[in-house]
Amino acid sequence: MKLYRFLFILAFLISFFSSAQKKEYWLIDKETNAKKIVSDSAKAVKFLDSLTENSYFFTQLKEVKKIENRTEIYYDKGPNFNKAHVKFSDSLVSELKLPKNEIFTKNLDSLRKNINQKYRDKGFAFNRVKTKFQKMENGFPTVKISVITASQRKIDAIVYKGYTRLPKQFVKNLNKEYLHTTYDDKNLVSMNQALQNHQFITLEKPPQTLFTRDSTQVFLFMQKKKTNTFDGIIGFGNDKTEKFTVNGTLNVQLKNMFNGFESIGIYWQRNPDKGQTFDLQTDIPYTFGSNVGLNVNVNIFRQDSTFANVKFLPAVYYHLSPKQKLGIKGTLESSAILDSLYTSGRDYSKKGIGLWYQFQEGTDIPLFINKSNIRIEADFLKTTYDATQEKFDQIRYFLFAEHNFNLSGNHFLNVKAESALLSAKNELSTNELFRFGGWNSMRGFNEQSLISNFYAFAGAEYRYLVNDQAFFDLFAQYGQMSNKSLGISPKLYSLGLGFNFFLPIGLMSFQISNGNQFGNPFKFNEIKIHWGILSRF
Repeated sequence: MKLYRFLFILAFLISFFSSAQKKEYWLIDKETNAKKIVSDSAKAVKFLDSLTENSYFFTQLKEVKKIENRTEIYYDKGPNFNKAHVKFSDSLVSELKLPKNEIFTKNLDSLRKNINQKYRDKGFAFNRVKTKFQKMENGFPTVKISVITASQRKIDAIVYKGYTRLPKQFVKNLNKEYLHTTYDDKNLVSMNQALQNHQFITLEKPPQTLFTRDSTQVFLFMQKKKTNTFDGIIGFGNDKTEKFTVNGTLNVQLKNMFNGFESIGIYWQRNPDKGQTFDLQTDIPYTFGSNVGLNVNVNIFRQDSTFANVKFLPAVYYHLSPKQKLGIKGTLESSAILDSLYTSGRDYSKKGIGLWYQFQEGTDIPLFINKSNIRIEADFLKTTYDATQEKFDQIRYFLFAEHNFNLSGNHFLNVKAESALLSAKNELSTNELFRFGGWNSMRGFNEQSLISNFYAFAGAEYRYLVNDQAFFDLFAQYGQMSNKSLGISPKLYSLGLGFNFFLPIGLMSFQISNGNQFGNPFKFNEIKIHWGILSRF
């Protein structure tokens, strides 16, 4: 029985048995007794029509009964034909640029879903793939597939709900990226990921859509993140004289307190060799309602009563995208020798200008800080040594890169690398060299105990997430450094393990590590233990 004749008879029978009091139509499968209840005859016809659309080409009407306040419609779906000869409509061939207008498929359902998705990707959110039975040929049905596209949808408006005190330029950038683009899964997923992984905000739920006849509005239910942090670390180890020491780090970050995505960072550290670092940094990402940001950094390092370095580093940058910044920065640096017996150092002053680039991608895993983080800096410096008034040109570069790979399930691999170089034709004094090593650097060594004009190290850290509240880690690092003043270029390594877990007061970290120079024997008393707490408020 042809489909249109079947539906005509069905509609006639429904009209014959129906009365003004009819409210329910029961559609009952004779084979499985599966029952579907609809409220009117049009929906009943549409349901039976959909069976043919889903490859039940020989659906038959068996019986229609009127029982009190309902109409019961019994039907037999017949066999399902998922293998078929397929003919495509001319418009479908043209729109999807298909190489053939006829094929044989072993999975008609999958083919229909693929066609539906391709039209959704073009913005036809309400497209309907029609399958029309034509004939049986060699035991397989021949069907014609066409598509009713409806209207093409674009994102006409983005409506912000919940936390709406967002920087105007941030909203402008988001609108610029997504407004009037094709309404498809790709753009919705991209928007969701960008906001879920954002440093200052998140979404309470995925983007919601309101469709009207002539517009498509995407609703974003924003939520402000707790981004202020207090980071305290205590380290235990030995100093240069192998005396047991306790050192520590305090890092306070105040972020988005004024709803401008701004941040103020205060950092203090004391290393085992009586060196102290104080760092103050302020960042304003959108100045004067533009994509231009301002960053100001003041850094002071004092090595006991030997010398003190002061740096003033102003920077201006431009947002290339929500994840990328490109900037220009200045350097004003001075160093003063406090102990006349310290002959390897010199008073100096530096002035310079440089370029920097940063790519930063957040993560939806609370235990990790970033998914990816890359920073590149290059500075051209003019250095003047006070005692002789000698002036030299110097070039300084810095590179940092980190990425978290999801190996499978709860298994992650964190890969991190860092390198820096201070290049000059003159002999460098000790107090202007790089200082690295410690908890967030070359682990297994005392904080800022490695002194060089060049260093590079890379490491891999395996992380196993017990759950979203804790993870174990094992790590290994390899590094090289060069100190021309001392004429040394040792190769370094470090090994260790740790455990990180959430407590009511914040993220607790415990780490044991050992670092050494290749060729030197392992010493148990050189093991470093660090304990830290990162609290968000």
